[in-house]
Amino acid sequence: MKTVLVVEDNPINWKVFERILTKRGGLAAKHTEDVQTVIDLAQSKQADLILMDIALANSYYEGQAVDGIKITQMLKANPQTADLPIILVSAHGGDNDREYFIRKSGADGYIPKPVVDHKAFVEEIKAKLSAQEVQEMVVAS
Repeated sequence: MKTVLVVEDNPINWKVFERILTKRGGLAAKHTEDVQTVIDLAQSKQADLILMDIALANSYYEGQAVDGIKITQMLKANPQTADLPIILVSAHGGDNDREYFIRKSGADGYIPKPVVDHKAFVEEIKAKLSAQEVQEMVVAS
């Protein structure tokens, strides 16, 4: 079973994501907003994909406040975690911001909150997971 790590500071949003991912997607879901835990889970391959909230109120790394953009940049800069698919999620911004956030962070996708179309949400996540499996098979051969 594939595991999605949800990096989210709002407990209600986490519960909504967890329910959609597990009930509709048949996926396992983990949650944290602790930056070191995100890095550890990513490096130890305990997550197959990360849903990364952009605005994180309680996330700090080495004493500095960081947001989802910065955490994504850190993960994408690390050779151990660079290939891990990361989808940004945010209630802030419109269509123009989507490309800006992806370009700035190096993320693999962007989903606006609130998630209204649960089926499309799960399909986008599963598409990224499938693309990751294909990439891993090519690298292994």
